[in-house]
Amino acid sequence: MGSEFVFPEVNLGAILPQIILILSGLAVLLVDVFLNVRKDRLLPMLSLVGALAATVSVFGIQGPSQSAFSGMLLADGFSAFFNFVVCLVLVLTILVSITYQRLFPNISNGEYYCLLFFSATGMCFMASAGHLMLLFVALELMSVCIYVLAGFHKDSLFSIESALKYFLLGAFASSFLLFGFAFLYGATGTLDILAMSRFIEANPESLGSGLMVAGLLLSVTGLGFKISMVPFHMWTPDVYEGAPTVITGFMATGVKAAAFAALIRLVMVPFDSLPVDWSMVLWVAAVLTMTVGNVIALVQESIKRMLAYSSIAHAGYLLIGFVAGTEMAQAGILYYLLAYALMNVGAFGILALMGTVGQERCTLSDFHGFGLSHPGWGVAMGLFMLSLAGIPPTAGFMGKLYIFTAAIETGYIWLVILGAANSVISIAYYLRVIVVMYFQQPVQTPMAPDATTSTSIAMGLAAFGVLFLGIFPSAIWNLAQRSIFMLL
Repeated sequence: MGSEFVFPEVNLGAILPQIILILSGLAVLLVDVFLNVRKDRLLPMLSLVGALAATVSVFGIQGPSQSAFSGMLLADGFSAFFNFVVCLVLVLTILVSITYQRLFPNISNGEYYCLLFFSATGMCFMASAGHLMLLFVALELMSVCIYVLAGFHKDSLFSIESALKYFLLGAFASSFLLFGFAFLYGATGTLDILAMSRFIEANPESLGSGLMVAGLLLSVTGLGFKISMVPFHMWTPDVYEGAPTVITGFMATGVKAAAFAALIRLVMVPFDSLPVDWSMVLWVAAVLTMTVGNVIALVQESIKRMLAYSSIAHAGYLLIGFVAGTEMAQAGILYYLLAYALMNVGAFGILALMGTVGQERCTLSDFHGFGLSHPGWGVAMGLFMLSLAGIPPTAGFMGKLYIFTAAIETGYIWLVILGAANSVISIAYYLRVIVVMYFQQPVQTPMAPDATTSTSIAMGLAAFGVLFLGIFPSAIWNLAQRSIFMLL
């Protein structure tokens, strides 16, 4: 007799944000193809409605952790937190894109917004993955869309070069990740993350096996590329500088958030204790990542490249949370990622609107006198720079405070000292932007960002979030703690 067919478990509510993102992307693409009307306003408005709907739907993922689709997907507070971060970044990116398309009309088409939606879908699935195959497929969905978006300035050789570099190195990193998953399967006999955790708990001696160690090393290497961890950071400045600035902000926040979510699920759930001193490996990686990013950022004349190296340094701060390994440290990682998303999208959003038609202007000299000629935008840019530097009372300060406090409580005093020293170093290049905005005479007529309603809303939301998280951090901090509790 043949075995009875068992229909797989279906829980559409668990993937409601992803469903809305996919349907929105398809709707934008179909409208672009079949409607012969002016679409420079219709497409972004339709995209904005879809992104807002996906953001609201995240709040429907409530209650205890639940497994869906035969364990392939985990719907819990942890995935809801990261889905909210990704959808928020998507909303802000679309708002900035509405104005950015006036400088670069080629992004005013369905393919651009469709790729944004599909890449965000991959990010959300990465945060919700309960199975290594879903994690890999989601990562590839996100990556392929970002490869195309990075080269969306089709007439710019620099943009095409950045997309090609990102594609080649990204494919190379994906091979490491896939080999790592294969080794983990060989060591545990499963690709299900929860089943892998149960196997390790029942067979603690398996942690010392060569397959397990190799699998974890290769997996962390593959995800380390996405978070720009040293020594897998080389692609970051070139790709960030060559990509459209609005997409650079999307990459620097959404991709990093999704990769850290995957890293937390992969490392913190099954491998909560290891015989090998992994903390020392992560300790060295954190110090190198912070130091390399901050030191090289000091000498950059391009603000885009400076923020690229800054993103590398911030990955180092986040790795301190992995070294500490406590629930407080992991909640600090979640809080920091939300804060980082707001201040980075804000900074890149203002950069995206500087320039003339078909040409971006992102150097320090372009900002000479900018704060005096355009006070509102200058204050916003200064606020984002102060938050990235970790100056109170901003979200960046509170994020570092939570992570550093958790590391001190677990005894990593020297790591926190080095992290604080790196934060002091970073103040030099962040304040340099503020100095040229307010204390340097413009070498040419300062460019005025096209202050449309959408841009003002996006920058206002980002600035409000940076201040709110810095002055009233308890609400988001409690949410981050509950999310980690559900995860563990």
